[in-house]
Parts: sequence; structure tokens; C-alpha cells
Amino acid sequence: MSNTKTTLALAGALTAAIAAHTATPAAAQANEKCYGVSLAGENDCAAGPGTTCAGTSSVDYQGNAWSLVPAGTCETMDLPGDRMGSLEPLMRDLPS
Repeated sequence: MSNTKTTLALAGALTAAIAAHTATPAAAQANEKCYGVSLAGENDCAAGPGTTCAGTSSVDYQGNAWSLVPAGTCETMDLPGDRMGSLEPLMRDLPS
């Protein structure tokens, strides 16, 4: 491979690596933890005492279980009853 082709290949690889690295934080900022919006067994992580991680909530809309939702939508989600999502854990709909 000529020096020109090698240089272009390295420059392309470096550009791709930088683009991939800078895209990850932006994607992470596009979501937020929203408590009390997931169905039983469909939470993303940490559903309070007695649970470990993803898929461990046992009650629909469990207040201490969260799911990632698009930033800015948590507290405006259309949920049944008088329920609302929250950016902080809730004390409602906890398993007995």
C-alpha cells in the first residue's frame, strides 16, 4: 500500500473513531430516567428494594422503577388514571 493510501486509511479511521466517541454523550443526553411509567417487568433498572435491575419491577407503573424516555417527556406522558411520570422515585404503586 502506498504512503498516500495508508495516510488516507489512518485519517479515515481516526475520523470515524472521533465521530463515534462524540456521538455517544449526545445520545445519552437525549434520554432521562422516568419513574412510574413502565409496565411490570419492563423497567430499565433499579426497581427499588428487593429488585436488581432491568425487568424486575412487579407492578405496572411501579413508582420506584424507572425507564429511559426522551428528555422532556417524562412528566407529560399519557398514563392511566391520575398517574404521572416523575424524575424522582415515587411512593405509589409499590408491590405489597
